[in-house]
Amino acid sequence: MAGRTLRTNARSALRADSLIRTALLAQLVGGQGEVWLVSAWISDVELVDNSDGSFDHALGEDPPERCRLSDLLLLLAQSGTKVRVVTRSAAANATFVQRLRSGADPACDLRVIQDNDVHEKCLVGPGWILQGSMNFTRNGLARNKEQITYTTDERSAAQALVEFQHEWGQT
Repeated sequence: MAGRTLRTNARSALRADSLIRTALLAQLVGGQGEVWLVSAWISDVELVDNSDGSFDHALGEDPPERCRLSDLLLLLAQSGTKVRVVTRSAAANATFVQRLRSGADPACDLRVIQDNDVHEKCLVGPGWILQGSMNFTRNGLARNKEQITYTTDERSAAQALVEFQHEWGQT
């Protein structure tokens, strides 16, 4: 099991957005599988600056210059990955949820589940998991003092996927 724990804050150079970007881009290139994003609060944070074309190979035939979290999740769903997002039905999450729902192709396997009791913070895919205290918001990524652990462990990731499927429905 390989893992890394980050403690982030506004004064630190350590930020979780690079981990999130790397995990989602690797999933996009690797294809298939299932990705769950579980967070009480989610902002449509910008994750990829592709203005120099560095990520063209991963972002497809007509790559955007910038990608937000919703853009990457939609690209994953369009590439054949099952995408599940669990968050609260709160005004703070509305823009993000609306972008996902309006951008989803009917052929995509993307679901947004709203659960007002959710407090867990996790992003998980096949063989990797990112979890900790951080909500997936601008403050969570850039301002708040947070602890995030990224692990490449098949068993931990598979266990989280099974638990999420059990809690919020089979995929």
